[in-house]
Amino acid sequence: MLLFASQYHVWSRLSSGSVFAPEFPRPVVILFNWAFGAIVLLALLQILLDLGSLPVMLLRQGPVAIPDGLRYAAAGLAALLAAYGVAGALRVPPLKDIEVAIRDLPAEFEGYRLLHLTDLHISRLFPARWAKAMVARANASGVDLIVVTGDFIDGSLEMRHADVEPLRDLHAPDGVYAIPGNHEYFFDYAAWMRHLTGMRIRMLENAHAVLWREDARIVLAGVTDRSAGGHGQAGPDLDAALAGAPDGAPILPLDHQPGGAKTAAARGIALQLSGHTHGGMSVGLDRLVANGNGGFVSGRYAVGGMTLYVSNGTALWPGFALRFGRPSEMARITLRATR
Repeated sequence: MLLFASQYHVWSRLSSGSVFAPEFPRPVVILFNWAFGAIVLLALLQILLDLGSLPVMLLRQGPVAIPDGLRYAAAGLAALLAAYGVAGALRVPPLKDIEVAIRDLPAEFEGYRLLHLTDLHISRLFPARWAKAMVARANASGVDLIVVTGDFIDGSLEMRHADVEPLRDLHAPDGVYAIPGNHEYFFDYAAWMRHLTGMRIRMLENAHAVLWREDARIVLAGVTDRSAGGHGQAGPDLDAALAGAPDGAPILPLDHQPGGAKTAAARGIALQLSGHTHGGMSVGLDRLVANGNGGFVSGRYAVGGMTLYVSNGTALWPGFALRFGRPSEMARITLRATR
């Protein structure tokens, strides 16, 4: 069984042609994630047991046999921890309230609230039922604007058509805006962009929108993902996204991956919203994830004069759906003028 579970990503590829979209029934995907997680955790616990025996070996100057009962206990603990991690990953996340100070924020936008969703990864693991509950919570959040910073799906439009349908009901007074993430490029990017646009989600592909309150404005800009070029699509271009934007208005860019935050900060941007990292999924692992994302992995960062907020994600990739200490979230962000 351990050998079978360890090859989860092979079976995923065989089921759908992609390691990113296992097309098994949801209980099977959950079971695979639990078993795969238990294997990883058991390996770590066994290594810790072996390391813990080293001082005893040095004192005794000879080999030390770790009791079988202790190793079985480690296996049981790994199984329980994996179940806890999967349960935490599968929940519809709660709202997380954040206040961000914006320099030169017009008085008309004081207290403006937006909901930041990201990394929905709608799939067999996060199907229509989950999406419907998430949308209901988002719509009840009382925000002015909803933004989604990419990775809507895992799977083709044919396979996910029904699962994404609840997203059609997302609404806020100033609308729903979004950008693509890297996973959209794995599954017929153009088809997904057309479909999401048809669901009343305005996709900002190197483009911007101007939000108004009376005569005051803020600019919401969005860029494509940095993986786009490898799929024959236009890569992220902040200059193009801001072309024609009004001077003097605070700029809020959406960028799926946080690694380019320093470039955005150099443009005098106020607040960047990103996802992609899933918060590192686990304490400890988050340090490794940060290294691959410019040092940014979870939460708020001051980058020059800009605030970067990296969400832990609303869901995550079904290939390793466990969370430990880095919970999923729906970030409700309130804008405040710099005091």
